[in-house]
Amino acid sequence: MTGPDLYAPGCSKAADGMRRTGGFGEPEEWRHGWDRTYTRDEWLDVVPTFGGVGRLPSAVLRELLAGLGAAVDALGGSFTMQYTALVLTAARSDAA
Repeated sequence: MTGPDLYAPGCSKAADGMRRTGGFGEPEEWRHGWDRTYTRDEWLDVVPTFGGVGRLPSAVLRELLAGLGAAVDALGGSFTMQYTALVLTAARSDAA
């Protein structure tokens, strides 16, 4: 599984919890996809904000960024990333 499908079980569990409370209408899952093109420098600026990447030792981070920069250069200096936002929502009922 990739992307939003990884989060589907968690959304199902959250939706079940909303239903059990009796305080919400039927949960709805929304998905919105979009693309963003990154240049090499834009990508290298954002990578350290992912997870624990920014906590890597300086030498390891430099090596990682150098490798990623070379990979983006090999693609012609930019690439397009596909994103999907996954939202679970439910209206609060009067019973709550």
